[in-house]
Amino acid sequence: MGVVESWSRVMSLLQEHAPADHADLPGPATEQMLAAAEERMGIPLPRELRTWLLQNNLDLPEEDVDDDVACCGFAGFPDEGMFFLGIRAIERLYANHSMPGGVNPPDQPDNPFWRNDWIPFLSDQDGWTGKFIDVRDGRIGRWVVGEITTTGEYASLAHYFDSVAEMVTKIADGSHPTCSVAEGRLVWA
Repeated sequence: MGVVESWSRVMSLLQEHAPADHADLPGPATEQMLAAAEERMGIPLPRELRTWLLQNNLDLPEEDVDDDVACCGFAGFPDEGMFFLGIRAIERLYANHSMPGGVNPPDQPDNPFWRNDWIPFLSDQDGWTGKFIDVRDGRIGRWVVGEITTTGEYASLAHYFDSVAEMVTKIADGSHPTCSVAEGRLVWA
């Protein structure tokens, strides 16, 4: 399954089981928005990330952005402490992580905390933990400040979205250990 189908499955499940959360999500990014962000970041967005952002650009409306936090997003989706990033938030977090020379720390190129080839798409509000897509091969990894970065956690963004769809399915059937649905919204225990 490709990224469009995997994301569509997530959105269909969310619309069916948590329609209030689904209704809050904004529409797509434009090619112009993506091209401008790529130019500012100095790196092309991977095809899967670009395709996803053209489906849903999950940036909060400007008036809801909190300048006191590193990242803003739709609380409670895909889980309690993390949220998907829209193109503005991706660009902002990427700028916070990227380093001259492309690797942080520069003396550990084979086991870095961060590479400029990684573009974040999911984060907590502090930008201390999240998921990224590797521009070089499209694999999904995870970073946590103070821990070793995990690369290749998922083979692709589509595979990651398949796992999110499985999670929403468990929530909908009542078998998820920490989340349920109330009044059309995901509720985390």
